[in-house]
Amino acid sequence: MLLSLIISLLFGILAGTITGLSPGIHINLVGAILVSSSITLFSSILPVYLIVFIVAMSITHTFVDFIPSIFLGAPDTDTELSVLPGHELLKKGKGYEAVMLSNYGSLTAVFILIIISIPLIFVVPKIYPILTKSIVFILIFFSLTLILLEKNKISALFVFLLTGFLGLVVLNLKIKEPLLPLLTGLFGASMLILSIKQKTIIPLQKINEEFQVPLKSPIIGSAIASPLCGFLPGLGSGQAAIIGNQISKTDKRGFIVMIGITNTLVMGISFLSLYAIQKARTGSAVSIQQLLSVISLNILILILIVSLISGIIAFFITKNISKFCAQKINRINYSFLSITILVIISIVVLIFSGFFGFIIFIASTFTGVYCISLNVRRTNMMGCLLLPTILLYLF
Repeated sequence: MLLSLIISLLFGILAGTITGLSPGIHINLVGAILVSSSITLFSSILPVYLIVFIVAMSITHTFVDFIPSIFLGAPDTDTELSVLPGHELLKKGKGYEAVMLSNYGSLTAVFILIIISIPLIFVVPKIYPILTKSIVFILIFFSLTLILLEKNKISALFVFLLTGFLGLVVLNLKIKEPLLPLLTGLFGASMLILSIKQKTIIPLQKINEEFQVPLKSPIIGSAIASPLCGFLPGLGSGQAAIIGNQISKTDKRGFIVMIGITNTLVMGISFLSLYAIQKARTGSAVSIQQLLSVISLNILILILIVSLISGIIAFFITKNISKFCAQKINRINYSFLSITILVIISIVVLIFSGFFGFIIFIASTFTGVYCISLNVRRTNMMGCLLLPTILLYLF
């Protein structure tokens, strides 16, 4: 059994590395395919091995997905906030440092997860019934907070409502994997198109291991904001990073660290929520819940152990791949690379969401390009999920 667990762990890490490096191929998609195949292709495999695979893949993904976010400008929906400060460092020849800042943040997160898991699983079940009665007001409060933090509040509100309306329409259409074209278009393809248009030229990158990693402020802010966002619906790591930065102010480098912490910590806490309140807050948690409807304490302990081991291994994988990318990126035609990635993403959307999904992908992409041109934080585009969730609880 131990050997099978190790094999599942290693394959999960490999899968998470691939999904992290591949814009448009999200862990939610892999998890959904895995669950649907569990009754046919993988029917002989015990659910516990599939759970180990999903956890290892998910945690690894949260480390590795900063590489395309920073080097390619093709972020996952959990790392879109890293693009601006990350690209600033990339254009100064410090792309490797930018990835490593998030990498150290993610590594810190797995240790925070272990530390806070025990108090959370006892405290959350007691306060969650109170929170559920106020979820819609909490979501409205955080949505308004994100908008009011902007200099251009009218534009931020417009972006929130525009993407919210788009999300409302898409989520009510009967298409496969609706979030794939919606989120990939808004946050991934839109950035690629802008990168192609601007004809970005990447300077020679410096591989410098001697840089300071600001941890104090990011840890404080993330440790407070991530549990809240990890247990409540509609709030993800992007919102946790913004809220955490308001709780404990930090500079741009510290903010990249904070995004790394919240990205990994929110994923880990979503696994805790399965045990504490029997609610799934991420696609990976949904997949685990479908495989095993009731999570026992032993399974939770296994999940935490897998998260820790995967995180440590993923740290070194991310470090080595980012170092390789930093050495090669300035030799590559960046526009051609962006076009290639855009084509791959389009094919993925066509395969998994069909023709109508591809139409949504195009609409989402141009919506994303327009919203970015308004010079407000990209996290306001998370209205595509927040507004439908608010309306769901209101009506």
